[in-house]
Amino acid sequence: MCGGGNKRSQADIDAEAKAAADARIAAEDAKREEVEVKAEQKREDIGEAVESRAESKAMRGGKGRRSLFKAGGGGFLDRFS
Repeated sequence: MCGGGNKRSQADIDAEAKAAADARIAAEDAKREEVEVKAEQKREDIGEAVESRAESKAMRGGKGRRSLFKAGGGGFLDRFS
């Protein structure tokens, strides 16, 4: 026969499993919150970069992006037709 040793009740095992599950859920929530904060910061940074670029293009006085198909602009159709 085996000696008694360390016997745990089912209630102890269930309590440990519940505590582990709660800790896992809390860790996932913290990770999700961190990801959301980083995503929001990236959105703000991208928005600022786009605004900055638009302002700098407007200051140059250039035409900006031109269509290759626009008549009279020396586009694709004028070059290869």
